[in-house]
Amino acid sequence: MMTELLNDYYDEWSKVIEFRYAKILRQDKPLGPMDVAFIEGAIASAKQEKEVKKIRGFAKKVVAIGSCAVTGMPSGNRNSFDEKTKQEIKFLIERFNLGEKVKKLEEVITVDAKVPGCPMNTDLFLAAVTNILKEHNA
Repeated sequence: MMTELLNDYYDEWSKVIEFRYAKILRQDKPLGPMDVAFIEGAIASAKQEKEVKKIRGFAKKVVAIGSCAVTGMPSGNRNSFDEKTKQEIKFLIERFNLGEKVKKLEEVITVDAKVPGCPMNTDLFLAAVTNILKEHNA
């Protein structure tokens, strides 16, 4: 969804937004102070938890993007697996160094806005960007 939105809005946004770290743009600038961080995905490991805390420390605002970040689901389905299923997937949890529980973003850091949906609701994302730009320019 982000690629599609950038196809339509990049020229406009690039005049007022500095994209500091966006894998989709193949930009790997070091993390540093930022006005807004858009974070997608549920938190499934200690490494991810540490990374979002680092991002939160640099960001004035954080926007959770997509169902996994907003609700923890569907990724968080494994939180309610029965013991037999947990044993069946234990090797995957260990192999990828995942945490015991999948968390939604606001269980780890303060979230200022949310854009639900899987994929994200683009109208709500555009509204969030518009609101943030208005706040920043106010």
